Amino acid sequence: MSYVDWQIHGPELTSCNCDFGCPCQFNALPTRGDCRAAVAGEIERGHFGDVNLDGLRWAAMFDWPAAVHEGNGEALIIVDERADEAQREAMLKILSGQETEPGATVFSVFASTFTKVHDPVFASIDFELDMDSRRGRFSVPGIVDLDASPITNPVTGDEHSVRVVLPHGFEYIEAEYASGKVSSTEPIHLEWDNRHAHMAMLHLGPYGQVQ
Repeated sequence: MSYVDWQIHGPELTSCNCDFGCPCQFNALPTRGDCRAAVAGEIERGHFGDVNLDGLRWAAMFDWPAAVHEGNGEALIIVDERADEAQREAMLKILSGQETEPGATVFSVFASTFTKVHDPVFASIDFELDMDSRRGRFSVPGIVDLDASPITNPVTGDEHSVRVVLPHGFEYIEAEYASGKVSSTEPIHLEWDNRHAHMAMLHLGPYGQVQ
């Protein structure tokens, strides 16, 4: 099957309610039984067919009552308010796993697990990320805020550097792991501090990772 030619390339920041490391990244069950997450990214270079996506941002909030693969998930997709109608349509197709080989990207995998998807929101998304220092943040005013900082040694207080490589990952190939703090309002309530976070450079297309 052929798909629309699309690519997105740029940084991503996410945090979930699991302990540092996130068992899901290693095919294990979530720390607390359920899985909840907030994520955002910025498209440094991107297109969907002939629609240019350079410079646009996106975010999402997720909630699963158990492990992701067990389904019954809930999702909210947030698209940069600066996007025009064609760009909004393009980004929603990418972020909802459309025009993608089944299971090839994190968006496609997640989409297959949702039973409730809220109407998309078009809003201002503040996004900052410095992977070298393992610090970043994003904010959708009135909806969700995420702050990430280095994991610290509980004895010495020194910053702890963790880098994970997933050669066949459907989200990223390499990521820096960090500590995340998340707070959100409706429709999906998220609240935690000192939980797993990671930051990575995404380079995805309809068939998954672009090597």
